[in-house]
Amino acid sequence: MTSDRRIGGWYFGWNIVAAATIVTLLTVGMRMGVGPFFLPIAQDLGFSRSLLAAIVAIGMLCYGIGMPIAGHLVSTRGTRFVLLLGAGMVVAAIVWTVLARDPVSFLLAFGVLLSLGFSFTSPVALTPVLSRWFKRQRGMALFFLSTGSMAGIAIMTPALAYAIGALGWRGTMLGFAAVFALLIVPVAWFVIRDDAPELADLSAAAAAAAGPRGPATAVAGLSWREAVRTRPFWKVALGLYACGYSMNLLGTHGVPMLMDHGFDPMTSSLGIGMIGLVAIFSTLVLGRLSDMLPPKNILAAIYLVRGLGFFALLLAGTKVELYVVTAIGGIVWAGSLALSSVILADVYGTRIVGILYGWSYLVHQLGGMISSWLGGWAYEAYGSHWIAFGSAGLLLLAAAAISLRLPAMGVTLSPASS
Repeated sequence: MTSDRRIGGWYFGWNIVAAATIVTLLTVGMRMGVGPFFLPIAQDLGFSRSLLAAIVAIGMLCYGIGMPIAGHLVSTRGTRFVLLLGAGMVVAAIVWTVLARDPVSFLLAFGVLLSLGFSFTSPVALTPVLSRWFKRQRGMALFFLSTGSMAGIAIMTPALAYAIGALGWRGTMLGFAAVFALLIVPVAWFVIRDDAPELADLSAAAAAAAGPRGPATAVAGLSWREAVRTRPFWKVALGLYACGYSMNLLGTHGVPMLMDHGFDPMTSSLGIGMIGLVAIFSTLVLGRLSDMLPPKNILAAIYLVRGLGFFALLLAGTKVELYVVTAIGGIVWAGSLALSSVILADVYGTRIVGILYGWSYLVHQLGGMISSWLGGWAYEAYGSHWIAFGSAGLLLLAAAAISLRLPAMGVTLSPASS
C-alpha cells in the first residue's frame, strides 16, 4: 500500500465506503423498520397504539441525543471505538427488549438503550471518516451511505415482516442481533481507518488544480460552537427536521396506515420497501450530480417532490397506485442526509463536520420524535392519518424553500454572518 493508500490503482477509501454502507444498511434498516414490529409488539404486550408510539417517539429522541455524542467521540476516540461500543449496546439492548414485559422496561431497553446504540453506528459516526478520505468525490462517497439506508428500507422492511410472521417479533430481533454483531465487529476492526492520506482521493496534479471542494472552501478557524450560531447551519438543521419528521413517520406508521386503508400486511410492507428499492439506484445518480451541480438545488428538489409524494400516498387506493407513488417517491427519498453532510463539510470544513452533523441530526430526530407520537395519537383521536401525513407534506415543501437560501459552495462565513 502506498502513501495514498492505493493498491494496484484501487483507492482504499472505497473499501471504507463499502464497509460504511453495510453498517448503515443494518442500522437504518432496523431503525426505520419499526413498522412491521409495531402491531405485533402492541398486541403481544397489550400496549395501545398511542403508548407504543410514545415509546417509539422517545426512542427517536434518544437516537438524536446520541448523535452529537457520537460525533464528539469520533473526534476524540476514533470511528472504530464508537462503532464497537455501539454494536455492544445494540446487542445488549435487544436481549433486554425481548425479555421486557412492562412499559417501563420496554422503554428503557427498546426506546433508550437500543436507540443510543444505533446512534453510535449511524451515518453520523461514519460521515467524518468518509469526508476525510474523499475530496473530489465526496458527494458520491457520502451518497453511498444513503444507498445503504435505502437498501436497508428496501430489503429489511419486507424481510422483517416475513421473519416476524415465521419467528415472531422476539425471534426476529434476536436473529438481527446475531447478524449485526457478526458483520459490524469485523468491519469496524479490519476496514475502518481514520488516518486518511493528506490528499485523500486527489492525485498530486488534481490537488494542485482542486475544484470547489478543496481546502480553500472551508471556513477556517470556526469552532463548532461558533458554527452552530450561523444561519447556514440552522437552514440545514430545519430541513433535516422536516426530513426526520417525514422519514420516521413513514417508517413507524407507514405500514399501519396502509393497512388501515385496506392493504394487506405484505402489500403494505412491499409498498414501503419499494421506496428504498428505487432509491438504491437513484442515489447513484444523485451522488454523481452532487459533485457536478450546487447541492442546495438538488436538496430543494428532493424535499419538494417528497412533500408532494406524501399527499399522493394518502390518496393511493389500489396496488398499482401505491407502487407508482412509492416508486416515484423512491427517486427522491434518499439524499437529504448525504447532501446536508456535503453542504456542512463544504461550508465549515471536515474538521468539525461530524460534530455539526451530529447536532443537526438531533434536530432531525426531534422531528422524528414528534411525528412518531403524532401518528399514533392523531389516528386514535380522530381516526385519520391526514393530520400526521399531511403535516409532513407541508413541512417538506417549506424545507424546499429554505434549502434554496443556503449559500453556494465556496462562500466563507464569520460567526455572525448570514
